[in-house]
Amino acid sequence: MVIEIIRYNIPAGQESAFESAYEQAQQYLAESPNCLGYQLAHCVEEPNRYILRIDWDSIEGHMQGFRNSSYFPKFFQLVSPYIKSVDEMQHYKQTPIVLKK
Repeated sequence: MVIEIIRYNIPAGQESAFESAYEQAQQYLAESPNCLGYQLAHCVEEPNRYILRIDWDSIEGHMQGFRNSSYFPKFFQLVSPYIKSVDEMQHYKQTPIVLKK
């Protein structure tokens, strides 16, 4: 598994539209066999900041499987207005340091 982290800095007043776009786009992540899960978090202290975490089966599953699938164009159409608001888009591997309750 690989974790994709996308940090957004959404312009003031566009937060609702941004969340609505992801609310619609999430169906294409959910339908992808390469996507294992996702979570969109909204910063409390800085309301223009969001973090999207997507768990992929592998980097290849994300970069080739999802991006070459029929799901990606539909997903991208919904979220593309916010690409300029991305501060970070990286893949991470889980370390053994984790708390599971």
